[in-house]
Amino acid sequence: MAHMTAFQDEISGWAAGGSGDIARDLAARLDLRTAVLLEGPSDLAAVETLAVRRGRDLAAEGVCVVSMGGAMNVARYAGLLGPPGLGLRLVGLCDAREQPYYDRGLRRAGAPHDDVFVCVADLEDELIRTLGPAAVEEIIRLEGDLRPWQTFLHQPAQHGRPRPRQLRRFLGTKKGRKIRYGTLLVEALDPAHAPAPLDALLNSL
Repeated sequence: MAHMTAFQDEISGWAAGGSGDIARDLAARLDLRTAVLLEGPSDLAAVETLAVRRGRDLAAEGVCVVSMGGAMNVARYAGLLGPPGLGLRLVGLCDAREQPYYDRGLRRAGAPHDDVFVCVADLEDELIRTLGPAAVEEIIRLEGDLRPWQTFLHQPAQHGRPRPRQLRRFLGTKKGRKIRYGTLLVEALDPAHAPAPLDALLNSL
C-alpha cells in the first residue's frame, strides 16, 4: 500500500512536469496493469471504499486509482499512463458533462475509451439516488452535520428544490465534505447494489 501511495504521488509530480523516473520504477515494482482515471479525490475515496467492501485489493491486482484534479487533465494523465507512457490499460469514471474531455484525451493517447463509465450528474448524485434522501439525511445527522444541513435548507436558493439536489449541493459547500461523504455514502451501501456506473467500473477491473 505504501508503494502504491508513493506511485500516486509520483504520478501527480510527473503530470506537473517532473521527470517520471521514480514513477516508472514504482510501476514496474508494483506490476501495474491498469490505471483508473478519476476527476477528483471524492471519486477516489468512493472507488477505493467500494473495492475494500467487496473484498478487493486493487493494488495487489495491479490497479492504480488516480485523482487527476479535474477532467481537463485527462489528456496529460492518459499520455503518461497509457500507450505513449507506461502502457497501462486505462479505465475511467466521470460526470456526463465531462465525458468529452475523456473521449478527446484517450483518443489523443491512442487508448480505447470504451471503459469510461458515466454518471448522469456526478457520483454523489448517483449515491444519493441509490441510498435515498432519507438515508443520506440520517448519515448527515450521525456525522454531526445536522445543524449546518438545517441552516443550508433555510437559504432562499434552496426553497422548492428537490431534496436530492439539495443534498448534492450541500455535500459540495465545505472543503473536504465531498471526500468524507464519498466514503460514508459508499459505506452505507449494500456493496452488491452500488450505483450502475460505479458497479460497472469495479466489475471491469
